[in-house]
Amino acid sequence: MTHHTVGSAHLPLRDVVTAELRRRILSGELAQGERLVEDRLAEQLGVSRNPVRESIRVLAAEGFVKVTPRQGASVTVLSAEEAEELFDVRMALEGLAARLAARKSTPQSAGALRGVLDTAREAVADGRLEQVADLNTAFHAAVAEAAGNAYLNLVMGHMLQRVQWVFQQTAHLRAPHSWTEHLSLYEAIAAGDEDEAQTRAVAHVAAARRSFIAATAQSG
Repeated sequence: MTHHTVGSAHLPLRDVVTAELRRRILSGELAQGERLVEDRLAEQLGVSRNPVRESIRVLAAEGFVKVTPRQGASVTVLSAEEAEELFDVRMALEGLAARLAARKSTPQSAGALRGVLDTAREAVADGRLEQVADLNTAFHAAVAEAAGNAYLNLVMGHMLQRVQWVFQQTAHLRAPHSWTEHLSLYEAIAAGDEDEAQTRAVAHVAAARRSFIAATAQSG
């Protein structure tokens, strides 16, 4: 069997390395506060130091990495205050996305949402939490896509990566509830009920916020 490393992929190395490091941060493989040693990461990924260094710059611009002069790079520590700010923005944006998605609902857009939900239900049942986190993001991205607003998509794209980072920290608690809430939201969107879709989207974010606060209180 041929062993493939990141360095063997036929894609721009910086993009491939960035995607892999981002995945490790989102999944928790690279923990918040953990130092990012270029030599070690380059060896693990089968690449030279240059694409790792470039990727760290990209991830720093995205807010996932903190670079401190004379100390190097480390995974950003997401504070409770930052998480609260994220939930505030989610309330507004995801409520709007759900309303617009319901307004513009078609059998095709509803089918795309349902497909993500069916896959997520299986992942939840099997306990595949990392995949559940990916599918959670995919569902919210599909709602934003169904909203059909380019400006909203532009803003939500980056936000959803942060949402996945927060979700991953409570996935073991949130996964079953999140799937049920997504199903409820899907039903309102598919029915074209703008008010109910917005109400359910905001309630979903509020439930996620309560779960996050409870989890951080326990860990603290």
